[in-house]
Amino acid sequence: MKILVAGAGPAGLYFAYLAKRRHPDWHIRVVEQNRADSTFGFGVVFSDKALEFLRGDDPQTYDAITPHMEQWVDLTVVHRDTAVVIDGIGFAAIGRLKLLQLMQERLASTGIVPEYGRTLKDESELEGYDLVVAADGANSFVRRTRDFGTTVTPLTNKFAWFGTRKAFRTLTQTFVENEHGSFNAHHYRHAPDISTFVFECDAATWDRAGFARMGEAETLRYAERVFARTLQGERLVSNKSVWRNFANVRNRRWSVGNAVLIGDALRTAHFSIGSGTRLALEDAIALAKALDGPDPLAAFEAARRPIVDKLLAAADASGAWYEHFAEHMKLAPREFAWSYIQRSGRIDPERLRKTSPRFVDGN
Repeated sequence: MKILVAGAGPAGLYFAYLAKRRHPDWHIRVVEQNRADSTFGFGVVFSDKALEFLRGDDPQTYDAITPHMEQWVDLTVVHRDTAVVIDGIGFAAIGRLKLLQLMQERLASTGIVPEYGRTLKDESELEGYDLVVAADGANSFVRRTRDFGTTVTPLTNKFAWFGTRKAFRTLTQTFVENEHGSFNAHHYRHAPDISTFVFECDAATWDRAGFARMGEAETLRYAERVFARTLQGERLVSNKSVWRNFANVRNRRWSVGNAVLIGDALRTAHFSIGSGTRLALEDAIALAKALDGPDPLAAFEAARRPIVDKLLAAADASGAWYEHFAEHMKLAPREFAWSYIQRSGRIDPERLRKTSPRFVDGN
């Protein structure tokens, strides 16, 4: 089989590795428009069980990734300078670049060498392959060449992705107010000496603060002032830390002809539930397995869609909560934490009592 993989992020790299490992005689070409070390943002966060799916199918990759992850067992919500700890809600994180490097090493073990700095520009470049795997992200070029029934719906909140040398003990959600409005920071360590720090606000606050007139450095300094108590003297660092609106990508069709979508090209899940990279890796596993059977693209969708739809419903609910987090901030700290932890609809009070007894009992 002759396969073109567009995109060398986690989805594309992992799919190519799995497919080549299963079928050494297949010709698999991987092209990526960016450099091998080019990635924006800082860390990738997973729920504490999110990589368990790798342990059974691919223990070598599991063992390669997990030693480089930072892990913790609680979640902290800070509101009105009051920290509320929700026990038993564990997470793990790893640097985006480190994860890419580990995936690049896995792919190199199969003999595949991705073509970096190679931008696909014409539909004719997709011809001559038995399968085209679109793993080229939310702005997928491959997706634009076919009618997948794509919709892209931007959310209204603005966010910018920073880092800091302050190492936070847990994944923490900090909410603060100033004269311009309400702000949120999602922050967690993704290596022993650096943390991810996502700075978010609603559109009205963004306008009042004058961010449209600020450059990246000025925005960084503003964020440092807003979260001075959180940072405790540490500075923020930037890496393409421009303002963004999260875009919900959805596709009615997962495949058209010999082209199939995976990862963010297929759908995006709001970053507040930490499942985007997990979904990408699971897509790669499912597609590689489906290729061994009849009607593989239909089988891939049939196996994955129910799982994905359930998770996307949770992601959309979480994203909607963040779109209105300023309204929720009227609640007292503990009630606010209850609202936060139930935002996705996946955790009800009965389940929370089992996972987080100290929080539920008010300890």
